[in-house]
Amino acid sequence: MKKVFGFFKFIALILALVLSLSFVDRLLSFKTAHGIKQARCLYAQPENTIDVAFLGSSHMHVNINTALLWEKYGIAAYDYSAAEQPLWMTYYYLQELCKYQSPKVVVLDFYAPAMFYDDYQYKYIADNFYGMKFSLNKLRMLKASVEPDRIKDFFPALVSYHARYQELEQADWDYLFESDEDKSSFKGYTPYFKIAEWEKPEFDAEDEEPLTAKSQEYLDKIIDYCNEKGIQMFFIVTPYIKEYYADQRFQYVENLCAQRGIMFEDGNAWYETLGLDFSKDYFDFSHLNYTGSCKYTDYLGAGLKYRFDIPDHRGDPAYESWDRNVIEIEKEVAEQGW
Repeated sequence: MKKVFGFFKFIALILALVLSLSFVDRLLSFKTAHGIKQARCLYAQPENTIDVAFLGSSHMHVNINTALLWEKYGIAAYDYSAAEQPLWMTYYYLQELCKYQSPKVVVLDFYAPAMFYDDYQYKYIADNFYGMKFSLNKLRMLKASVEPDRIKDFFPALVSYHARYQELEQADWDYLFESDEDKSSFKGYTPYFKIAEWEKPEFDAEDEEPLTAKSQEYLDKIIDYCNEKGIQMFFIVTPYIKEYYADQRFQYVENLCAQRGIMFEDGNAWYETLGLDFSKDYFDFSHLNYTGSCKYTDYLGAGLKYRFDIPDHRGDPAYESWDRNVIEIEKEVAEQGW
């Protein structure tokens, strides 16, 4: 009898330890909306409902309004992106996405590959890494993203944020009680509400500059993976205050797409068509604000419907979380007074 009691006592202690660690991890974990929230909320999306996935840097989840795509065009889209995401991380994001979703179209952003050239880009690695569930895919992404002697700085995750108990905010406590239903209404879009004035870029690079060898390797992997899965691709650059050296790489990607039969569009070539106002529609040199994102998204949505056979699921109960996304964005816009 004592042995049985001891066994159950041991099991109870193990369960208590697991629950305690889970509670601590959930409370102390990083919770940015620059990639971590985008990754975590993917797992709450109804299975196989995302028709269009936007992958890449913060340009996707700041500049592309999923609520507008749904409300006006009936496109069930998700911004599965993170700050300054390099193509090697995008490759593993794509594989993670396809564990749970069967996107018809993947829209890939080329801002970060054109701007940053190091093989290991540490500045925003936390935003790209911590939202993904533990898996072999996540470990492979970490291996591709950090030097061997730096792995211990990011894995296991608790080593990075164990001291956050000194800076807990209300959002940390709210996250403890956030349900999957709450998370499902988030579609990645994170609007910015500030105005900055900029001069319109007045150049177009005619000479091309290749991507780095590592970026090219993973771009080839992304293209091959999409082809194997039967996913259509659309490569884009969202509008920003572009630089000449980045534009040279956009030119390279455009030529590569022409060779491989992939659609490409540089939003910086359509300032007038979009009606972008450089005194009102930008948050900073790199991102549109809310009004700018609406202008660009409206244009992009029309193009997606024209180029691809994307079903309209408005009115389908299986897609009601996109209706809730519209309500949440409208509420946020009203609270900001925009």
